[in-house]
Amino acid sequence: MRKGVVYLIGAGPGDPGLITVKGKQLLSEADVVVYDRLTHPDLLLDLKQGVELIYAGKASANHIMTQPEINAVLVEKAEDNKSVARLKGGDPFVFGRGGEEAEACLEAGVEFEVVPGITSAISAPAYAGIPVTHRDAASSFVVITGHERDDAGQAGTRSAGQAEGRRNWSTLAHSADTLIFLMGVEALPEIVARLVENGKSSETPVALVQWGTWLKQKVVTGTLETICEEVLRNGIKPPAVCVVGEVVNLREKLKWFDNLAFHPLYGRKIVVTRAREQASAFASSLRERGAEPVIYPTIQINPVDLEPLGKALTSINDFNWVVFTSVNAVTPFAECLKAAGLDARVFHGLKIGAIGASTAKAVSSELGILADYTPTEAVAESLVLDWPDKDYENIRILLPQALEARETFAHSMEGLGAKITVIPVYETVYQQNDVDVFIQRIKSQEIDAITFTASSTVHNFVRSLGGNDSIVKDLVQGIPLVSIGPVTSDAIAAHGLTVTATATIHSLDGLMEVVEQLFQ
Repeated sequence: MRKGVVYLIGAGPGDPGLITVKGKQLLSEADVVVYDRLTHPDLLLDLKQGVELIYAGKASANHIMTQPEINAVLVEKAEDNKSVARLKGGDPFVFGRGGEEAEACLEAGVEFEVVPGITSAISAPAYAGIPVTHRDAASSFVVITGHERDDAGQAGTRSAGQAEGRRNWSTLAHSADTLIFLMGVEALPEIVARLVENGKSSETPVALVQWGTWLKQKVVTGTLETICEEVLRNGIKPPAVCVVGEVVNLREKLKWFDNLAFHPLYGRKIVVTRAREQASAFASSLRERGAEPVIYPTIQINPVDLEPLGKALTSINDFNWVVFTSVNAVTPFAECLKAAGLDARVFHGLKIGAIGASTAKAVSSELGILADYTPTEAVAESLVLDWPDKDYENIRILLPQALEARETFAHSMEGLGAKITVIPVYETVYQQNDVDVFIQRIKSQEIDAITFTASSTVHNFVRSLGGNDSIVKDLVQGIPLVSIGPVTSDAIAAHGLTVTATATIHSLDGLMEVVEQLFQ
């Protein structure tokens, strides 16, 4: 990502999986991220450390920042030689004011790039089971703004103004088989009246898709005659997409997204306490099952000085084993290897140990080698118990791990005669959160389960809630606490809390399996 450039990135309609590959990559590299109200919070999980976040949310008639203020911020940050990601819901150039922001950059002499996104105009209907075209029902569609700005140039009002003249209703009513109105909930009575006045049958099917592609998506259907009443009765509010046309009748057959309601996790709010940069994979798995992940990171993975590891790599042939006890140790090891101008060939003659399937997978993907040994259980005790090489006196192990890692494996192997070189390659530190909001969600009985993936997530979870075991126990009373493995379960119990379930397979897949079983 180049400095001094504004990237107008389409975030997609809501589902964080619908952002483009390029958009996600640029987002992860940005120095500054300016994001909208309709940006899914999970898209802000995988940002680089130190990124500046600027909220520019705009709801109808309620603007945190005006458009000129947003334009000014984009230009200012780019002129400060920052790489700026302007994250916009849907597509930047489909009623997203991306054109205005691009013009502002051009006028200021700031370079910009546009990364298109999936517009809600087609994705919200798709998630509602409504194809905007269909050979038997519609061969064309048109996307229309639900309102125009007034003469003062400000959005959010419903005054007609001169700009209203751009919507020629006599033409629009018959311009395509499917009419799609964005930002049209508040103007729905006017839209319906204008269409009927201009010859559209009052029996024409209509659908409103609220929060399209989000887990809280809600859909109501009717006709031009009945839709306003249905919207009022069901409490449909912005943001919502309005679809007018015969394709709406296909919803009953094609409403695939609604089928998530049959999954045991549908609608469940599951707390993820992993580090923010690691939470996205598990959160995505939860979302695919219809659950709402509540990201509450209690730890942060920080780098440490890798000079000791670099020195060890220059004499790596002094070892006959390299053992990884965590996924988090693999990435800094790979980075140090690359920085030293080395690759997988340095492992010639060495054997690799990895605690757990996830760590073994990381070794394979990041280092390009397969682990020679993975214990039956992803715990240090099993790592020692199942150790395949019994010639302990001649075993020399390089052990890259966390600064504050358990010493069980190293001490046990040294006790058997092996020589262990322990080198910290990362540290786990406490991560602060908006604890008041989280506590309120617990007290409001919004939380269905809390997951823990390491002892550190447990200790820092308790710390974040005040550090008093008794108070935390009372607060989470009745909420299932789910652990990834026995060591993490022991940490939960050490705080006087009750472990509801422990994964039998000590991995994220195993954790997901036990969470699903909990709500069968």
